[in-house]
Amino acid sequence: MKKRACALLAALLCLAACAPQGNGGKGTLRIGVAVYKGTDTYINNMTQAMEAAAQAWSEESGERVQVTVSDAQESQNTQNEQIDRFLSLGYDVLCVNLVDRTDAARIIGKAREADVPVVFFNREPVQEDLESWEKVYYVGSDARQSAQLQAEIVLELWEKDPAALDLNGDGILQYAMLEGESRHQDAMIRTEVSVQTLRDAGVPLERVESGIANWERSQADALTESWLLKRSDIELILCNNDDMALGAADAVARLGLELRNIVGIDGTPQGLEAVEDGKLLGTVVMDYAAHGQAIFQLSRALDAGEELGEMENMENNSIRIPMYIHKSW
Repeated sequence: MKKRACALLAALLCLAACAPQGNGGKGTLRIGVAVYKGTDTYINNMTQAMEAAAQAWSEESGERVQVTVSDAQESQNTQNEQIDRFLSLGYDVLCVNLVDRTDAARIIGKAREADVPVVFFNREPVQEDLESWEKVYYVGSDARQSAQLQAEIVLELWEKDPAALDLNGDGILQYAMLEGESRHQDAMIRTEVSVQTLRDAGVPLERVESGIANWERSQADALTESWLLKRSDIELILCNNDDMALGAADAVARLGLELRNIVGIDGTPQGLEAVEDGKLLGTVVMDYAAHGQAIFQLSRALDAGEELGEMENMENNSIRIPMYIHKSW
């Protein structure tokens, strides 16, 4: 009887080991996420949304999913090492928010050798790199459109109530610009296109200040304070993202000023709250939750070998998430 019981137990253990375990029977789907800087509010919100999407899928389907996020702390060398580690540990999909978009080719080469799909997000590689392998994709929003929508917030108020923007009544809109990183393609596009869109619409503009705050609230706070302490003619502050817009609003509040014509891009929870509170004129909502959901769905589909043509907002090898305006009036 003991021998029969042992034999039965061994058989059951064998069956359990061989049985499918979700994810096509190969066990846990492991997704390695490499971000340029973990303290970036928008990126942090996006990765949390991705983790939430993975958890929801796991609960719904019974498949196990592991999402591991690494923080490069703005070092491409560190990010390369983190990606090498993901590959050495046999991760199924790589999701990469590049430190330096020009380094994508190296990452793609490594992933191709290991036959691991790559989903770039937020920082778009050059088109040549995106087209270099059929298992390379991008999830993001159109930087040009985000800048046009930011300009639209200003333009709508200019057409509705010019005096709300032209505070000194000279018929010219004096503005300052808070820029992201100096070599970041989205920062350059947002800086140039927002202003050009306003000019093309006939808004008379004069740039009185500009500076790089590297997407950071504290840097934008300090820079804006230095501007406001030396001049009183700033009527509008255009910001490449919400964190910098919030930094500008911090400086305005600390100095006891009434300037509310500050516009951001991202639509972070903090940015949306500031719009509702009247601290910001408006922001362009990039919908970090939709980004996170799309990144996970694409990663899962790539691992499962599914057809991708029916995925929402998919065009060629990119998913472009729609944006919309949130304003204070």
